[in-house]
Amino acid sequence: MQTTEHISDVRTAVRNARQSGNRIGCVPTMGALHAGHMSLVEECRQRAEFVCVTIFVNPTQFAPTEDLAKYPRPIEADLQKCRDAGVDLVFMPVVPSLYPDGYQTWVTVDEVTQPLEGTHRPSHFRGVTTVVAKLLNILQPDVACFGMKDYQQLAVIRRMVTDLDMPVDIIACATVREPDGLALSSRNMYLSAEERTAGLSLSQSLFVVRDALRDGATDIAALELQMKTHMQQANVEVQYAVIVDPHTLLPISAPQQHMVALIAAKVGATRLIDNVEIFLD
Repeated sequence: MQTTEHISDVRTAVRNARQSGNRIGCVPTMGALHAGHMSLVEECRQRAEFVCVTIFVNPTQFAPTEDLAKYPRPIEADLQKCRDAGVDLVFMPVVPSLYPDGYQTWVTVDEVTQPLEGTHRPSHFRGVTTVVAKLLNILQPDVACFGMKDYQQLAVIRRMVTDLDMPVDIIACATVREPDGLALSSRNMYLSAEERTAGLSLSQSLFVVRDALRDGATDIAALELQMKTHMQQANVEVQYAVIVDPHTLLPISAPQQHMVALIAAKVGATRLIDNVEIFLD
């Protein structure tokens, strides 16, 4: 497995792999890799012979009040997981290589970034789309794998790739959960035992609402209130708990064949997100 901080090394490795007839796959991450990330690597491996994982804690997607400084960076453990998974290349750029002095170009996606995360983290998606666009431009992959736990991020990246005619297939990979339902997240390591128990209220709320809709419930507002109430009873600070159209992420007034329920909440000092897609027969 090759590791590098240098864009020129990445381009050389990718060019050599492509000249050998290999498809190129990319898994962009911020490190602190867990089983969810490794499921993305496995999916990528099924679709490409040459797999690159990027590890970069992107400063432009963090607000000043967020956890950039304390975001976990267990680089040696991450590299070992990549080796064990058969990753071919790990790209670990330093900030000045992606954002050198004088940097002033940003990629922004409009409508789909506005609700939900856009309301609570106003500059977040500008940082996400810019760094993902840069990584896709550097790597020129055939496929790139992203987790569905960051549902809005996935929608935003798909919109960007479509609108900018980027020649890459964006692959959505299912959320990986602990046996008790907690969605895997690098930020879970911030949680105390008591907070982790409270954090289960997110997935519990989502599953209850999903099952209710499958069983014929029709009152969207009541179901959203039910999610909020369940989390508040667990002493969780709810930022949003909504059922929306999966493409626009805008509110719906009645059930439709395909929906998504999304939650963001603070458990203690830790902000968690989760979601579940809902399909009706």
